[in-house]
Amino acid sequence: MLLYDSGLSGNCYKVRLLLAQLGLPYERREVDVFDRSDRARILGGLNPAQRVPTLVFDDGRALAESGAILNYFAEGTPLLPADRFERAQVLQWMFFEQYSHEPYIAVVRFWAHAGIEPEPHEREAKHRGGIAALEAMNAHLERRAYLVGERYSIADIALYAYTHVAAEGGFDLGPYEALREWLERIRRQAGHVPITA
Repeated sequence: MLLYDSGLSGNCYKVRLLLAQLGLPYERREVDVFDRSDRARILGGLNPAQRVPTLVFDDGRALAESGAILNYFAEGTPLLPADRFERAQVLQWMFFEQYSHEPYIAVVRFWAHAGIEPEPHEREAKHRGGIAALEAMNAHLERRAYLVGERYSIADIALYAYTHVAAEGGFDLGPYEALREWLERIRRQAGHVPITA
């Protein structure tokens, strides 16, 4: 398998973390997340959105979007619950990550890495959205060890990716004790690799 990847991207890290934890070998090809000028040449025939991560199987089929890739590889493993309702809850948290978490926390982190200085009102709006997401997660985790069904799942992987590096975007995790304890539980999972690996 070939993973079109970015070492900076939390979305790519989700896939690398899952593949590491499942012990699945793959090759990585780094794609620049700052300069998109050659995306059509690199990913045009593989991914209509021309984004990373994009995974190409040995038979030539391609799969894009981190959530889809996580779901594909988690199928039949303990990382995706067999119970129908719990599976829906996993999806609920993965959708939360893409719509209520990533657009704030990941974007502000990207600005910091790219040296982008947004308008103050734009930064403040992203900060408010990120705080709301962190507060929601912390409140949920005050009553449980993991996001769904009291066991580690791809919902945890999806939200761990950008949460654990939120400080790079200026988000202080200090007030969120349950969230910080959850991050430590994720770090202790077998096969865990850091985002920099």
